[in-house]
Amino acid sequence: MNPTPSKKDLMNRSLSTITINIGKSELKDSVIDEIKRQLKEREVVKIRFSKSISPNKQNYITDIIEKSNSKLVDFRGNVAVIFKKKR
Repeated sequence: MNPTPSKKDLMNRSLSTITINIGKSELKDSVIDEIKRQLKEREVVKIRFSKSISPNKQNYITDIIEKSNSKLVDFRGNVAVIFKKKR
């Protein structure tokens, strides 16, 4: 079984991965489903929060991590990178 990649490796992979934008429509089940699908396909997903929901972004990222069973790699400004190892 392959070990978990380092944070540096995951951050490098996030540069070329899809970015999911979360805006005024907030966090719906369809967004969570898309995040899960992308994690299954790519293992690394970058999530960008709009400035209008900035006060709630910590709550949203906590919900995303719990619902997608993923790990937070990095969270800076309005961008989070999450990871879930393929099985």
